[in-house]
Amino acid sequence: SPLWTNVLEGVVRALIFIGYVGVIGLWGDIRRVFCYHGAEHKTINAFESGLEMTPENILTCSRIHPRCGTSFLLIAVLVSIAVFSAIGEGGFLWRAGTRVLLIPLVIGLSYEIIRLTSNAGAAGRLIMAPVLSLQYLTTREPNLAQIEVALTSLNAALGRKRDPAPSAASPS
Repeated sequence: SPLWTNVLEGVVRALIFIGYVGVIGLWGDIRRVFCYHGAEHKTINAFESGLEMTPENILTCSRIHPRCGTSFLLIAVLVSIAVFSAIGEGGFLWRAGTRVLLIPLVIGLSYEIIRLTSNAGAAGRLIMAPVLSLQYLTTREPNLAQIEVALTSLNAALGRKRDPAPSAASPS
């Protein structure tokens, strides 16, 4: 049936995405990128928690963040399953055209789901737990030098100056 065809297509799309992320995470250079991704999340978590913004404090924060772009992509895949299943079947041009035309709807709904669940406390965390678990593939524990880069980036984005005194961290 059209419903099950769309569900199967979406599940395959999600599995390909998760598999791809898992495989590229095995490469050294990408693993390093994932460390910087973890540093970014830790820095934002420290900032949002009101901690003193030192690399040592930031290092204690979680590398999992509820508004991660990777989680957004997985939510978008799941939302696309529902949206494309609702429009039913059709020929190739119908399917291709509706997928392109409905991208803004899928993106908008995905954004709203993440926004609503991040404000829903324990229930929101429970709903998002499977999606957030994907971040264990896309983030790695950073070192202090990577935290310094994330902190410098945050300060630049906020228009803040930071004491240029070097930390004990060494670049990797």
